[in-house]
Amino acid sequence: MVVCGDDGLAHRLAAELRGVYGEQVTLVVPASERSVRPPVVVRARAASALLDRVVTAAAGLTGNGGGGTGGTAPAAEPPGGVRLMEAAEPNEAALAEAGVERAHALALVYDDDETNIRAALTARRLNPRLRLVLRLYNRRLGQHIEELLDQAAVLASGEGVGGSADGSGLDASTTVLSDADTAAPALAATALTGTSKVLQTGGLLLRAVERPPSGAGTSADPGLATLALLSPTDSAGPGGDQGPTLLPDAAAVRDGGGRATVVLEQVSYAGPSLPDGRGVMPWFASLFSRRLRWSLAGMVGCVVALAVALWLVTGIHPLRAFYLTLLDLFAIDDPAIGQSVGRQILQLLSGLAGLLLLPVLLAAVLEALGTFRTASSLRKPPRGLGGHVVLLGLGKIGTRVLTRLRELNIPVVCVESDPEARGLATARRLRVPVVLGDVTQEGVLEAAKIHRAHALLAVTSADTTNLEAVLYARAVRPDLRVVLRLYDDDFATAVYRTLRAAHPRASTRSRSVSHLAAPAFAGAMMGRQILGAFPVERRVLLFAAVDVGGHPQLEGRTVGEAFRAGSWRVLAREESGDAPGLAWDLPDTYVLQASDRVVLAATRRGLAELLGRRGRAGT
Repeated sequence: MVVCGDDGLAHRLAAELRGVYGEQVTLVVPASERSVRPPVVVRARAASALLDRVVTAAAGLTGNGGGGTGGTAPAAEPPGGVRLMEAAEPNEAALAEAGVERAHALALVYDDDETNIRAALTARRLNPRLRLVLRLYNRRLGQHIEELLDQAAVLASGEGVGGSADGSGLDASTTVLSDADTAAPALAATALTGTSKVLQTGGLLLRAVERPPSGAGTSADPGLATLALLSPTDSAGPGGDQGPTLLPDAAAVRDGGGRATVVLEQVSYAGPSLPDGRGVMPWFASLFSRRLRWSLAGMVGCVVALAVALWLVTGIHPLRAFYLTLLDLFAIDDPAIGQSVGRQILQLLSGLAGLLLLPVLLAAVLEALGTFRTASSLRKPPRGLGGHVVLLGLGKIGTRVLTRLRELNIPVVCVESDPEARGLATARRLRVPVVLGDVTQEGVLEAAKIHRAHALLAVTSADTTNLEAVLYARAVRPDLRVVLRLYDDDFATAVYRTLRAAHPRASTRSRSVSHLAAPAFAGAMMGRQILGAFPVERRVLLFAAVDVGGHPQLEGRTVGEAFRAGSWRVLAREESGDAPGLAWDLPDTYVLQASDRVVLAATRRGLAELLGRRGRAGT
């Protein structure tokens, strides 16, 4: 695997590929990365501290580092199996020296879209069968680039459009990702459940949770599936030195009552939800203020009272009494000359009510026009709202997080200081309440009802703003669950430890986008079938989507027969038709067909055996 980048995502991705998947990795970074490191808080995209450690280790192994020509420096082999190479830019010479012609996959995660595209075109020419993973912010351009590079791979390799029969055409696939899209599900899950170890598949968010041991001979609720039995807590007892048991069978789970289990659960929200805003009354309430609505209601009551009084005084039909009242109200010329005194008094009162109604109607029209024209089209937090998530920032990351939270039907109140922010249009479309204002100013978080919120998600582009908002929110609610996005891993770790020490009973999570996005990029480098990975103590479980056809271990077998303890287990089957999704309640007697596509959990060795890929030596 070759990883090229200029910020913390490249180093996180290299560590993920080596530590989780056991791959041989070559990391290409600019030579300037050794220079002075900018302050963590000031710079928007600070380099990860992992870079300094890797470069120091490489320098220690290579002595003075040597001289390099042509903009590249000799590669080193730091501890951990990551080969480091310095290059000013990912040109043809640098990619060739990194071994792209022999590599299995290449990730281009530079902060500049143009650099990634140029390097991808060069790499595709050097190795048409290379799997490419690109980091692009422009999603529409990314779709076109993905199609272009895939088509170039097909033409260069001489295969058909569908690839070869054995599926090897997938090796030349191109995947375009954005760190905003990949980090959003983890941030949303962190705000909801307190963990960012989640898996997104079939429109669902899944998490692996640890459950305490149950009594002997009994088993706890397995959730969607039991993934592992953890190591025994009593190291002095028999079997105390054994590690975790991955993908145990039913007998092992039943007999392991004294061991904690790791089960798969769906991330869901069971709290209150925001009203959908549909119907006549919510629409009417969004147009007019509370004071104006009371004024209109008073005028309507006044008209009804005058019509009833006219009916009682004159004895005419109630509809005619209401009609005459409206004529008097709108000053239509029909004087009550020669009629009773009561009728004449009512006509004068109706005329006076008409004069009072005129400014109320004018105010209603002006307020309705202003509602459609200005920021009042943004919904305000409803009265009595509680149990919601306060989202700070509607930029690139915040917009993606907002969309994901609403897909989970979680009530959200957004806070944004820029009236031209890119996420305001999304908030309007999703009918999400928004508070416009600087979160560092007093009263803004109170307007978002932070004192009744379930969690605070601070994802603005400024680390200091996120930290200040979290500290102020903790002063208001010491037990509030907070999640803040920080660019630098070291800074995020320091903030997390400090907040945990100051508020030990509250849930605190500080995450860098590179930390959250790296697993998705690593999974794409392993292949489009890889959905994610969960660490279990010192071992790793992989999740993959696999076509049953062509795999004799699956095709024609029942779910129970296809299960191999310690290697792989079928979890769900993708359903097609009018309601596509995942079927998780597969019986053990269900026979897997060649046309089925299943989601399975597997160990690294088991997945390599199932997919027919040779394991790496020494992993």
